[in-house]
Amino acid sequence: MIEFKKAFDHLKKDSVMKSLIKKIGDQITIKDRAEKNLALALSLLIIEQQVSFKAAITIKSRFRELIKNKTNKEILNIETEKLKSVGITYKKVEYIKNVFKYFENNKFDFFSESKEKVIKELIGIKGIGQWTAEMFLIFIRFDLDVFSKGDLALINSIKINYKITELDDYRLKEITENWSPYKTIASLLLWKSIEEGVFS
Repeated sequence: MIEFKKAFDHLKKDSVMKSLIKKIGDQITIKDRAEKNLALALSLLIIEQQVSFKAAITIKSRFRELIKNKTNKEILNIETEKLKSVGITYKKVEYIKNVFKYFENNKFDFFSESKEKVIKELIGIKGIGQWTAEMFLIFIRFDLDVFSKGDLALINSIKINYKITELDDYRLKEITENWSPYKTIASLLLWKSIEEGVFS
C-alpha cells in the first residue's frame, strides 16, 4: 500500500479514481508478474495474449511446471508438441521460441533504456506487439506511467466506470492524461474493478 500512497493522492483528483481507490485500492499489486528471467517473463505475457484472465493463470501454471529447473537453452529445445500440450497454441509456441532465441545472444539493457526504445526493441521480436511490450513496461520494469489503449479490459472498464458508451481517442486521451504520471496505477485499479465487478 505504501508504494501507492503518492499515486493515490494524485489520482484522487479524478472522482472515478477516488471511488475505486476507496473500494479496491488495498487490493491492487504491481509485483504479481515480477520475473528476473526476461525470456520467461515475456513468454508468460505471450501466453496471456487474447485469452481470459482465468485461462491464462491455468496455462501459465502448467507451463511453469513443464519448464521447472530448466535453463533457457533447455526450454528452447522442448518439442513443440510438448509445449502445445499445456494449452499453448502453435503460433504462441513459435513466438515463445523466438523470445528465447533472442535472449541467447542479445545484450540490450531493458532497464536503463527509455520506454520508447524498449518498446521498439521488443516489437522487433516476432510475436511481440505493442500490448505485450506495454505489459512488460508495467509488470517487469514497474514503469508507473503506462496506459495500454489496446487492452480491451481497460477500455471496457473505463466505459463502465466513466459511464461512456462511445469512447473515441480524444475522450480517452483526455481521461488518461489526467492520471499522468501514474497511468499504470490507474490501470491496475481499472483491471481490478472489472475483475471483481466493483465499479465507481
